[in-house]
Amino acid sequence: MVAKKDSNKARLKRHKRVRGKVSGTAERPRLDVFRSAKNIYAQVIDDVSGVTLASASTVEKDFAGYGGNKEAAKKVGQAIAERCKAKGIENVVFDRGGYLYHGRVKELAEGAREGGLQF
Repeated sequence: MVAKKDSNKARLKRHKRVRGKVSGTAERPRLDVFRSAKNIYAQVIDDVSGVTLASASTVEKDFAGYGGNKEAAKKVGQAIAERCKAKGIENVVFDRGGYLYHGRVKELAEGAREGGLQF
C-alpha cells in the first residue's frame, strides 16, 4: 500500500526554505499570501519590528461573493495594494507562502501589481 503524501507538510517545508531568504523591512515589507479551500488572505508585514502593516482577505464583511476563485484573489490583490498606497508603501517583497506561483496566488500578485505595488 502506498501512503499519500501530505501536501501541506511539503508546502510548509517549501515555505520555510523561502523564508530563510525572504524578509520584510520597513522600507520594503513582505507581502504574505495564505490560501485555503474557500478563502484567500494577504498581509503586508515588517519582519524587523514584527508588525502587520496592512491586510486584506475574502472573509471581510465588505467582500461579496465566493472567496475561493481567481476573481476573488484578484480583488484581494487590488485591495491590499490600495491599503498599502494609503500607508505610503509602494515596494514589497512577494512571499508566496510555499504555494506554486499559479492560479489564485498568481492572480493575487497580478491584482496587487495592477493596484500599484512593485515587486
